[in-house]
Amino acid sequence: MTSLDALIHGFTVAATPTNLLAAGLGVMLGTFAGMVPGLGISGTIALLIPISFGLDPLTALVIFGGIYYGAAYGGSTTSILLNVPGEGASVVTCIEGYAMSRRGRAGAALSVAAIGSFVAGLFGLAGLILFAPTIAGAALAFGPQEYFCIAVLALVVLSGISGQSMVQSGLMVVVGVMIGTIGIDPMSGVERFTFSLDGLLDGISFIIVVMGAYGLAEVFKTAAEGNAAVNPPKIGLRDLYPTREEISRSIPAIGRGSLIGFLIGLIPGPSGTISTFASYAVEKRFSRGRHEFGSGAIEGVAGPESANNGADSATLIPLLSLGLPFNAGAAMLLSGFLIHGITPGPNLVNSQPDLFWGLIASLVIGNMMLLIINLPFVGVFASVLRVPLNILMPLVSVLVLSGTYFIGNSLSDLWLAIAFGVAGYILKGTGYSIAPLVIGLFLGPLIEKGFVQSMVLVDGSLIGLMARPFSGFLLGAAGLFIVARIALAALRYARRPSSAHLAPVLASTPVSGLPQHNNDI
Repeated sequence: MTSLDALIHGFTVAATPTNLLAAGLGVMLGTFAGMVPGLGISGTIALLIPISFGLDPLTALVIFGGIYYGAAYGGSTTSILLNVPGEGASVVTCIEGYAMSRRGRAGAALSVAAIGSFVAGLFGLAGLILFAPTIAGAALAFGPQEYFCIAVLALVVLSGISGQSMVQSGLMVVVGVMIGTIGIDPMSGVERFTFSLDGLLDGISFIIVVMGAYGLAEVFKTAAEGNAAVNPPKIGLRDLYPTREEISRSIPAIGRGSLIGFLIGLIPGPSGTISTFASYAVEKRFSRGRHEFGSGAIEGVAGPESANNGADSATLIPLLSLGLPFNAGAAMLLSGFLIHGITPGPNLVNSQPDLFWGLIASLVIGNMMLLIINLPFVGVFASVLRVPLNILMPLVSVLVLSGTYFIGNSLSDLWLAIAFGVAGYILKGTGYSIAPLVIGLFLGPLIEKGFVQSMVLVDGSLIGLMARPFSGFLLGAAGLFIVARIALAALRYARRPSSAHLAPVLASTPVSGLPQHNNDI
């Protein structure tokens, strides 16, 4: 039986009323989970695992799969409307999505996010059906050296995501990496930069920094602006969906994001978040609307949202074909399998074909349900912006702080979120972007872990680190990228007219014997 025949059989298994209801319930719960900061895929599945004991295994897995897909979309809603990322993978969506909502294009951003998620999900599921065994085997060939070099290359490339100067971006990346080192040293077990505070022993959670620096910082900014900021943009019916221009610009971005997300999703680690940063960097450089980035470019929503869902789909390949979860969400799905006596791996498709193909078919159905459920309600979601900011912002504060508390049930996390909110407000006011700091915080621990493991394997030899062809290629690419950025910056500086350098000096420095007025000169 071919894969196509098996998939058709899977649809007959998944299309029962019970499984269809389960798929709808899963995607709705997942959408809600993605919108609530701190809950996410893992928390929702963990809450539902005990309830699923009495269900048929396939029905339970359909619910979990719906949550897995729905959460990826739900996080974009709060990012676009409130500048509050529901999960780490929605951080990038805040940059352009929230800017679009501020100028009355929230409906278009939400629609494109839903369409991009749908297309990327189908693309990833097609890859799951066609290439699962082969691609998963290739991903297993990666070792600590490759993980370290991939993280280094990502840090170098993505550090310029904000469009700031190299000095500003580099400074913020370094600060982010430093924050990522707080906690227990992974090798020696020694406390680092905790200042004897028990709340810092486990380090500072990435999502706490994100919710504080983005969500609470926006609340503080609104409070500081006073009554001038209380008039939200009005959204008409024609503004709820994208224009032809926005659609034509979104289509290439969705394609690129789907491919980027799918490829990065095959690498162990938090691929959803990494893929969104990578997609944003690509769109910022290659899209024809790159001049709008920072003020609400539709490509900055379409690409990252597609990459997020493409990565989530690709992560299912090693999970179903090898039984290996490559991120936290996949690990929770694996626990759902094991709780019901199912062991994912090479024998799953042969030993339980109804379950394997029924699950894949239900994911396709759930992906379609997400589009059907979310597109008609774009206007409902966008109407959030009509709430006066003096009412909306306190609700945002409650949402952020409650989500922060849910992460570790710790009051110290609340103080950390407030501190990063104040820091984010100050940094934005002084012209610094938060994005490089977030990238450094996110990739710093991955780089440290990969470097330590690599050094153990190669007996501390840096040359041995580059001995593997792929890792050497990645480090070489990172070096070339740094050189290229320096060269481009020097070239732009050299092309500036000499008067541009002299004018400030002449204007501010009185010179004896020369007239002090430009008209006299």
